[in-house]
Parts: sequence; structure tokens; C-alpha cells
Amino acid sequence: MSKVYFYYSAMNAGKSTGLLQASYNYHERGMRTLIFVPAIDTRSGLGKVKSRIGLEAEAMALQPDENIFDHVKSAHAAQPVACVLVDEAQFLTRPQVEQLTEVSDQLGIPVLCYGLRTDFQAQLFPGSAALLALADNLIELKTICHCGRKATMNLRVGPDGRAVREGAQVEIGGNDRYVAMCRRHFKAAIHP
Repeated sequence: MSKVYFYYSAMNAGKSTGLLQASYNYHERGMRTLIFVPAIDTRSGLGKVKSRIGLEAEAMALQPDENIFDHVKSAHAAQPVACVLVDEAQFLTRPQVEQLTEVSDQLGIPVLCYGLRTDFQAQLFPGSAALLALADNLIELKTICHCGRKATMNLRVGPDGRAVREGAQVEIGGNDRYVAMCRRHFKAAIHP
């Protein structure tokens, strides 16, 4: 039985690296994968998944109104798909997460989603909330705070390096804009 997996973490835990490794493992066995990434994330270029350690792959860039199930069903009819992988899954819509459950349930294809659990204000992203509710397996990937404790929070910082407390939920950025921290140091940075 196929399942939907949600691999979640704070920033810089190796989510994209894990996705690319999983895809490679399927390809090494002669199996086809489909990789998706929300079109909003263009840091590495539209339709690309790139890890901080230099691995990268082409992906289908998804708009919020696109139906993932239709894409996968069509591709699978043309040539069997062994696994569907989604990077930056926090940016999916709830309907898209529901479509991914249909990929698993109706087409029998495993779905591996990788993304952040919460934003810079410790609020769930819509895609993450839907995955936490609907995924069969929840797997936390771990990274560390500067103190050595497990980092679970994403601190947004401004050009001056200080914590940003307000703003839009989505602001695409990497190490220049976000720092993974433990809850204690996150709260200390937000409420100095």
C-alpha cells in the first residue's frame, strides 16, 4: 500500500538533499520519479530543486491552482511513475495535498513531501497544516541551533541581522534571511 510521507524540519536540515537522494535511489533501480516544486520558490530558478551541498534536479513548477493528481495520472499513463516527490511542500494548497493523497490512494504511487512545518512567527503554513493532518507518516528531520540543541524554529532576520517580527508569511530566502533556532533562542530573539 502506498503512503504519503511528510518530512518536515526547520531551515537547513537537508530536506532538499533527502529528496534528491530518494529520487536518485529510484533512478538507480531503473524507476521513474516525478519531482514537483511550488512555482513561488525561484531561488534556484523556476522548476529546480537544489540543495545547499550542490545537488540539483529539474522539477515541475506548480502554480497554486494546478492539479497535481492530473499531472501524475497523465504522466503515469504514458510511462509508469514509481514515486512522486515534492520540495517546499509548505507552499502547497490544501487541495493540492488532498490531490497527493489521491495519487497514493488511487494510483498506488508513494508520495514524499519535504518542507517546513512553521513560518517565522511559529505559525503553520497551509501546506504543512494539511500534510500534518493527512499524511500517513510524519518524519522530523533534525538540524541544530547555534547552542547545539535541536532547532525547531525559523527566525527571519533583516539586513542588519536582527529578528523580524512582522510581515508576510511567505518571503522566499535562504541563509541570508532565516536562521534555524531552538525554541528558547527563538523566543529570546523575538522578545529581547
